[in-house]
Amino acid sequence: MNRDLPVADRRQVRRAALRLVRRDVPGFTATLLLNSLAAAAALVSPWLLGRIIDSISAGGTVDLLAAIAVGAALAQLVLSRYAEKIGTRFSERVQEHIRAELLDRVLALPAATVQHIRTGDLTARGTTDVAVVGRTLRDAAPAILVSSLQALFLIVAVFLVDPVLGACGLLAPAGIVAASRWYLRRARAAYLEEGAARSELAEHLAADAAGARTIEALGLQAKRTRAAERVIERSRAAQLRTLFLRGVLWPSVEVSSLLPPVLVLLLGGVLLDRGQVTLGAVVTCVLYLRQLGQPIETILIWLEQLQSSGASFARIEGLATPAREEAGAGAPQGDRIEARGVHFAYEGGDDVVSGVDLTVRPGERLAVVGPSGAGKSTLGKLLAGIDRPRLGTVTVGSVPVADLSPDRLREHVVLVTQEQHLFLGTVRDNLLLADPTAGDDRLREALAAVGADWVASLDDELGSPSSGATLGPDRVQQLALARVILADPHTVILDEATAMLDPRTARRAERSLAAVLEGRTVIAIAHRLHTARDADRAVVMDNGRVVEVGPHDELVAAGGVYEELWRSWHGSRSVGAEHDGPQGRPVEPGDGQTPVPADRDAGASVE
Repeated sequence: MNRDLPVADRRQVRRAALRLVRRDVPGFTATLLLNSLAAAAALVSPWLLGRIIDSISAGGTVDLLAAIAVGAALAQLVLSRYAEKIGTRFSERVQEHIRAELLDRVLALPAATVQHIRTGDLTARGTTDVAVVGRTLRDAAPAILVSSLQALFLIVAVFLVDPVLGACGLLAPAGIVAASRWYLRRARAAYLEEGAARSELAEHLAADAAGARTIEALGLQAKRTRAAERVIERSRAAQLRTLFLRGVLWPSVEVSSLLPPVLVLLLGGVLLDRGQVTLGAVVTCVLYLRQLGQPIETILIWLEQLQSSGASFARIEGLATPAREEAGAGAPQGDRIEARGVHFAYEGGDDVVSGVDLTVRPGERLAVVGPSGAGKSTLGKLLAGIDRPRLGTVTVGSVPVADLSPDRLREHVVLVTQEQHLFLGTVRDNLLLADPTAGDDRLREALAAVGADWVASLDDELGSPSSGATLGPDRVQQLALARVILADPHTVILDEATAMLDPRTARRAERSLAAVLEGRTVIAIAHRLHTARDADRAVVMDNGRVVEVGPHDELVAAGGVYEELWRSWHGSRSVGAEHDGPQGRPVEPGDGQTPVPADRDAGASVE
């Protein structure tokens, strides 16, 4: 399965940039207008300087001209100051929108995508790429537009002073355009490669940090170091590639910017000697062309920056692609879950689920059993839409489960495992993830249903900060179960939701879990077979295939794989069991098994 998030193409990036500008047209227009006026004011002083020189040569006075020049300089300063202020406010509003939109897109990613993406890639897009795009939008658009106007004004001004000398000014844009075209043909691919290498490096470092103890315990330090060196070398090579492109571009720009003033001085000297131009005209043209270097340099600085930020923007916009692909999924028609001809393999491996056909009826209690490695947990993820089958279909109400948006998916199917997560924030924040519209009364009802009465003892109850370190695993699990109640799915898939808890904590969590299961379709990945006996049907898997399906008594009587599992498990459980449960079956307190309601009419029973 592809673990890389998509990248938007040039057209999508352009549309996104225009969409951002349209969100704040007044701010963008004011920024552009003030910068344009500042650029126009900057043209006044060189022109007046030429007039002053000619006036002095003719023996005239220059007081008025000097006063106008000072006034123009002050006007340029004031206009530039306000343009920067308004432009910064505009860019900060745009950057805020980018971050909010990025977060919405990440939260809207299909579960099948989230399960397999590279954490480092997503982290780099949400941090480095957003920062690069934010800086560019804050500074690039006004700078490029204003600098382009400045360059145009200056070239026109030189032509107005003297057309012959103005022709020299065209040499700078001609050389720069040639160098820029060479650069632009190569820059996008190079910067995309640099971004991918940066994401890979972040992924590698994150994996090493998370697994540091395992690496040390297994003596893998040298192997992981060599792998890190390869990733670092790829990142270095990608950065050297973009550095080479800049190394060719900038010398070409410098040469193209220096030639026009030199040619104007040489040609102007000849024309001045012939009396065809005045000294003031030559000085004015030289000053204008020297000024031309500044906007051209600004344009190229941001042109280079735009390649980097354009690649970053393409990576950010690429997060919208999975959502667009999912948008075509219709609403499920009913609650029936069906798997037809399902095959699934993890990246680079053989099929771990092969040719599975299964129908889960609404309200049914289904147990999935089998030896270790039989594919039970993988089938649970496929039924929950976490993974997408390589071949075949998994549908709920005739709609592919993996195509549903997160909001719609959790209305139908929720997977509960032994691994739960609390997000930074309050108890209320963590519960509202399941239903943002829920009021505090409903949140308290959900907590009461799972036995989380301890919330009332917190300093600020629902407003108290939440973290796994302070609450403990049993309370974290109860909050997760309360989220299931708030999401109110018709189907809950259980995969040893309490196996990692200590016996006392497990018993409390199981009692909470029983409240969640009442009245719902339950699919339990059963590693202990008393769950299968209490279920309506048991699905027996072996080597990735469904080999038997039926009620417990029929499967035991059939003498197949299930009967062997039952005899083996029942015998081993009888040895050392603390006491016998209902119907003579052995029970150990807190054995970590996820319960299935034992009797539909009597409600949920707890092991």
